Amino acid sequence: MSKQRINPPELAPTLQYGFSQIVTTRGGKTVYLAGQVGWDENGEIVGKGDFQAQLQRTFENIATAMRAAGGGMQDVVSMRIYTVNEGAEERTQIRQALRSFFPEEHAPATTWLGVRALSNPDFLIEIEAIGVIEEAA
Repeated sequence: MSKQRINPPELAPTLQYGFSQIVTTRGGKTVYLAGQVGWDENGEIVGKGDFQAQLQRTFENIATAMRAAGGGMQDVVSMRIYTVNEGAEERTQIRQALRSFFPEEHAPATTWLGVRALSNPDFLIEIEAIGVIEEAA
């Protein structure tokens, strides 16, 4: 199985923001994660009112879910990031988190969406992810 991240010069240079324009895969097990938010294993919100704390926990939850499926963050190929009341500071924090959790060689294709609200009024960010995990030979 292979994953190829493609960032052609004819499209905007998005690796600086922590994501690829295109990711292709061949073979492997596809993993669809439910939207992950900044809550702990007991369903308690981590960092109520604190975007950075929720962002960090959301990415940690994605990593936990990918491990549970038999993979890791390097196997995430696509994400949709939903944010409430996002401003310049939040965009900077998202870019930093993407670059921290996904080095350029593993940068997923990503879409960011600003929304009025999420399922709980205390959620500030939610991220859906799709992964492709290489199956053992």
